[in-house]
Amino acid sequence: MPARPAREEPSLSVVIPTYGREEVLLATLDRVEALAPAPGEIVVVDQTERHEAAVERELAARDAAARIRWLRRPRPSITGAMNAGLLAARGEYVLYLDDDVVPKADLVAAHLAAHHANHLDARVEIVAGQVFQPGEAPEPLVGREFRFRSSVAQEVVELMGGNFSVRRAAALAAGGFDERFVAVAYRYEREFCDRIRRRGGRIWFEPAASIHHLQAARGGTRAWGSHLRSLHPGHAVGEYYYHLRRWRHAASWRGILRRFGMSVKTRHHLRRPWWIPVTFFAEGLGFLWALSLALRGPRLLPSPVEGQR
Repeated sequence: MPARPAREEPSLSVVIPTYGREEVLLATLDRVEALAPAPGEIVVVDQTERHEAAVERELAARDAAARIRWLRRPRPSITGAMNAGLLAARGEYVLYLDDDVVPKADLVAAHLAAHHANHLDARVEIVAGQVFQPGEAPEPLVGREFRFRSSVAQEVVELMGGNFSVRRAAALAAGGFDERFVAVAYRYEREFCDRIRRRGGRIWFEPAASIHHLQAARGGTRAWGSHLRSLHPGHAVGEYYYHLRRWRHAASWRGILRRFGMSVKTRHHLRRPWWIPVTFFAEGLGFLWALSLALRGPRLLPSPVEGQR
């Protein structure tokens, strides 16, 4: 009787959505390629209309050499890029990373280990990794004090989009990411987690799966400018949309009022009060934009056909 083949370890795809990033993107790709163990593949979902010539050549060369899979998208959309990466990924698990990060060397191993450690006596569908912003250090933060720099592993209810892994089948079954979250797409992570949890999934925060976020000055959400000095509603629309999708909950209406009021409770507005009406106007536009999106309903991926990946 022929010997049974050895069980293969579950594969993991890294997906990196990117917009308006140049050398910092290449540096991030170098670091991801150097991870041990390496991911099964690296999928770059590129929404940059035109790169610097040297960066364009390098990305094309890496794609041709099968070091990355380079997907181009004509218009920037955070959730659209996340969905494109989810659909393209071949791994059982998908690890989403920002395009300006320094990952810990064993990042892939830490994410996979957390998925299979049975922390919660149930399948962990999402592993949220540790994220350090510039100048941050680890702290033993739990419960209401929790932040993603915490050094304590624990169950959580949301994630930070720049470092998390999800079982691909679970993400597809939940409909992927809601593409009604536009512009800066604030709160899309929490809404995605809500749907995963409603289906019985659990979310585990794993500090061993760690990155440092560089907060590159150009590109990404920074392309939308500062929320403190802009008439554009792009920074406000996501949170209002999230609350309006949950309009039956009193907490959502409190969240809307809190967002509107807190938008001007900043040092910037205290020192420059002439910006207060500008910010209120942008918040009002954001609410109306969110209302129009909420009335149209969520824009999710279609449910996968049984037997298809």
